[in-house]
Amino acid sequence: MLTNEDVQKLIEVFATRDEVATKADLEEIRKDFSDLQISIDAYAKKADTYFQEMVMLSHKVNRHEKWLHLVAEKLGIKLEY
Repeated sequence: MLTNEDVQKLIEVFATRDEVATKADLEEIRKDFSDLQISIDAYAKKADTYFQEMVMLSHKVNRHEKWLHLVAEKLGIKLEY
């Protein structure tokens, strides 16, 4: 359960209704929100690129594994894994 001290710490971190109501703070909040959106978009793009690369790498590994099995079969070698 939160103590009064915990509540006071939370109040210090978050903007109050009066702070949000002032135009200067509102513009600052909008800028901070815009910066946050830009950061999230950049991270999402990097994550999407990474996931696409992992899918391509997985297909490449599967293709190589298939080739190794074909070579081993032609050489009469039993691959165990």
